[in-house]
Amino acid sequence: MSEFIVSARKYRPATFQSVVGQQHITSTLKNAIERGQLAHAYLFCGPRGVGKTTCARIFAKAINCLSPNGAEACNACESCRSFNEGRSLNIHELDAASNNSVEDIRTLIEQVRIIPQIGRYSVFIIDEVHMLSTAAFNAFLKTLEEPPQHAIFILATTEKHKIIPTILSRCQIYDFNRIRVEDGVGYLRYIAGQEGVTADEESLNLIAQKADGGMRDALSMFDKAVSFCGTTLDYHSVARTLNVLDYDTYFRMTDLLVAGRYTEALVAFDEVLSKGFSGQTFMAGLNRHMRDLLMSKQPDTLSLIEMTGALLERYRTQALTCDAEFLFGAISILTELDGKIRQSSNGRLLVELGLMKIARLGQKKNEAIGDEEYLLPELVARPTPATTTVAAPAAPAPAVAAAPAAPIAPQVAPTAPATPQHTAPAQPTPSAPEAVVEPRMKRTASNYRPTLGGSLASMLAKQEQGTLEGEGEQQEAIKIDPRTAEKIEANRERIIEIIREQRPRIAPTFEQMTLEGHIIRVSVPSLELHDEILRNRTPLLLIFVNQAQIDGFIDLEVLVNEETRSARPIRLEDRVQHMTDKNPLLIEFRKQLELDVE
Repeated sequence: MSEFIVSARKYRPATFQSVVGQQHITSTLKNAIERGQLAHAYLFCGPRGVGKTTCARIFAKAINCLSPNGAEACNACESCRSFNEGRSLNIHELDAASNNSVEDIRTLIEQVRIIPQIGRYSVFIIDEVHMLSTAAFNAFLKTLEEPPQHAIFILATTEKHKIIPTILSRCQIYDFNRIRVEDGVGYLRYIAGQEGVTADEESLNLIAQKADGGMRDALSMFDKAVSFCGTTLDYHSVARTLNVLDYDTYFRMTDLLVAGRYTEALVAFDEVLSKGFSGQTFMAGLNRHMRDLLMSKQPDTLSLIEMTGALLERYRTQALTCDAEFLFGAISILTELDGKIRQSSNGRLLVELGLMKIARLGQKKNEAIGDEEYLLPELVARPTPATTTVAAPAAPAPAVAAAPAAPIAPQVAPTAPATPQHTAPAQPTPSAPEAVVEPRMKRTASNYRPTLGGSLASMLAKQEQGTLEGEGEQQEAIKIDPRTAEKIEANRERIIEIIREQRPRIAPTFEQMTLEGHIIRVSVPSLELHDEILRNRTPLLLIFVNQAQIDGFIDLEVLVNEETRSARPIRLEDRVQHMTDKNPLLIEFRKQLELDVE
């Protein structure tokens, strides 16, 4: 049996042309070699496994080649053969992780003085250079700045921020990028062809994504998958080998959440846990899946998705079934939970709660909007259709006109139609035919705008009368009290006091309310508080009507603004933080008195 060589070593690039995903680096180095503009020190930095040391070796071999082909080494001269066979005396590699002392640098400085025997340059490749001690860096400074003419230093590191500025200023810095998924898939496909391995697009995509931009990691996973699956890589087998959740799990979960079937979603999550995956891993993958679906909805953002082939088309197909508002809400919920799950003592319950919230978003999108969501209960008895005379339907007509005149006392409303009921045939004859001929419209979300004005009696009378005159048309004009803002401002403290008694959670929001004519505007820091205020909209507006004696229509607008959290904290923890920011001495005060937040 022949000796096995891992793919990361067997298929290590030997030319600039074969380097994957670093064209901006290789083209610059090739131009420098062709023009003879070589610096004395280079710094290659970037993530692991992206080709830093590989490019350093290719560069060192190319500049010492005796008969180069442009910027590429010939692989035929003595210098190239000695390098390929590992016996070159011109190229020195040093591992700074294990040789990081001043003594090691002194030894290196002594080697720098030796003139190369074959070729023009002595190249010193120092890997993981950030591991050098501060004293070793300082001992290296003078030699790095003014080395002998034949010496070239190539420093490689994954953590550029740990290198002192005096070293950085003496080097040409090259930043290596993460290898894109498309480039990784292409190179894996090439290696699979060389090894006689059949692999589907989803398997290679999964390996490239799991590698997170590192080709060495991708090749190690490829070898592992081949060891498990043989010469045929199946997507599900590769996912099981790499211990990752397959795409089918996320596609299925998304379909359940969009349909609002939260019970089935919880069962599917339990299956994920039974396979040994943590809730945090599942939630992070689902969040990424939702993000990719959102990017798939527009052609302009398809380039932001690291997918190829049939898998990309599958994302685009599912994106058509997902509303953008649903995806935004799901990403927001999952991102918020990601920050909480690390401190949570019950991570499973936290993830299940998040799934139920997302499923609720799907239910809101799918459920039909009925009349009961917009109309108050039918408290006013409708006239019986037994008679067909004009006088019968004309009876409620004066009630609509009389109701706004008495907004304070709802009990007056039943007596208002009593007097005109006998005189209806004599006076309201012109308007009576409209009430008979015009059918009552069904009020839906598209043709009904909830309003509140005057008193409860006038509102119910308008509701009973039915002011909509056609499909898609607006409601008829409603009386507006020109002194609405003035009346509310005069009774502002009393109104806020009542809201504080009845709705203490949302009372601070109304302390910052603004008035514009008959419209009350408030700003809230979260969607949860926005929804809570809208659920209590009618009782809140009744407080304004009764306390300010408003004779006409008023409306409430609720805006979501995250900046208001810092302006007016609502939760107890936020209030404590707000007070501490204003007066840091409160921290010492609490410690001395041993006070809790509660």
